[in-house]
Amino acid sequence: MKPRISMITLGVRHLDTSIRFYKDGLGFPKMDSPPTIAFFTLHGSWLGLYGRDSLAEDATVSPEGSGFPGFALAHNVSSESEVEKVIEQAVSAGATLVKPAQKVFWGGYSGYFKDPDGYLWEVAHNPHFWVGPEDTNA
Repeated sequence: MKPRISMITLGVRHLDTSIRFYKDGLGFPKMDSPPTIAFFTLHGSWLGLYGRDSLAEDATVSPEGSGFPGFALAHNVSSESEVEKVIEQAVSAGATLVKPAQKVFWGGYSGYFKDPDGYLWEVAHNPHFWVGPEDTNA
């Protein structure tokens, strides 16, 4: 197996709310999608939004659950000021600030927000090495 994550699909409670958050609030480019799911193109992978109950049914697991899901999504940027801009943009779009941007123990700079369904996003600047695909739009 070649290691990669091609798509992350989030089970969401209100598809329209989540689409607005990611498309209009964060500016993620939305692909043409069927009405029951939304796909967004990212640099090298895709984000899918699907009804929480439907996603759980597809995986044959219970849709119930709360609290910390045991993972966080990460968005790495090229500077500390960009960390603050992205977090501010997310909060303006309806995210909940979890941890303000700050210097962190591993030598970088990061903060966290929760999307409308409570999924944790870390926005980070790693001064030690670039995490992510090359940005061809720079």
